Amino acid sequence: MIIYFSATGNSRYVAERIAQATGDRTVSITACMKNQQFQFEFHESEFLGIVSPTYSWGLPEIVKEFLKKINLNKKPSYIWFIATYGTTTGQIGNFANEILQKQNIEISAYFSVKMPDTWTPTFNLSNKEHVRKINERAELQIDSVIDKIINRAIGDYMQRKVPMPIAKWFYNMEYDTMRKTSHFHVENTCVGCGLCAQKCPISAIDITNKQPVWNQEQCVMCLSCLHHCPKFAIQYGKRTKKHGQYVHFPLSVKENKV
Repeated sequence: MIIYFSATGNSRYVAERIAQATGDRTVSITACMKNQQFQFEFHESEFLGIVSPTYSWGLPEIVKEFLKKINLNKKPSYIWFIATYGTTTGQIGNFANEILQKQNIEISAYFSVKMPDTWTPTFNLSNKEHVRKINERAELQIDSVIDKIINRAIGDYMQRKVPMPIAKWFYNMEYDTMRKTSHFHVENTCVGCGLCAQKCPISAIDITNKQPVWNQEQCVMCLSCLHHCPKFAIQYGKRTKKHGQYVHFPLSVKENKV
């Protein structure tokens, strides 16, 4: 089983590519959280894969909360973790392992795949050719990860890490601030379609008088609302308008419904 969190499709794509190669099933963490599904049945030879984007050099809040609650009927024979990232993986793999170790679950192998960084308050995705080349190079990385998973490689193959003390400091200092929904604003091009509310993984958006209104002080800050908005009416701070939108169209591997 491959469990993933994905806001704009990068991590979902990686999960589905691996599932296609291994004949496995994929499960969305967003769906699990919304349905309060944390218990999973494993066969003796089945492996557990986890795919997550890197946020502030660490785990997205929704992934962190899910890993704290996951309940396995038995320990899978092989557990791997993949981080998708734009500039650095920080220490996301070790952060995940620290949570799972409290449940006597140990990650066997760590991998990473560099993909377009969707944190557009900083990174510019307006050059579509540049984005295409990043995704093109990612295919070779995914192929390499698939080969290692099939051969049940053990060890840390994650790229672009930073020292643990620095990663913890940055994550603890930056992520909570970044997650404040007060950073969002809505332009008058909004048509009130409600897609942003549908795409929010923690239902932090209500549609009131045909306008999105954030009902929580903090969210995952995945920017799914911004990137999926058909009118590009949702902005975060002052830079996102110039930096464009991004959605990776995933494969059509059948997903396990929870």
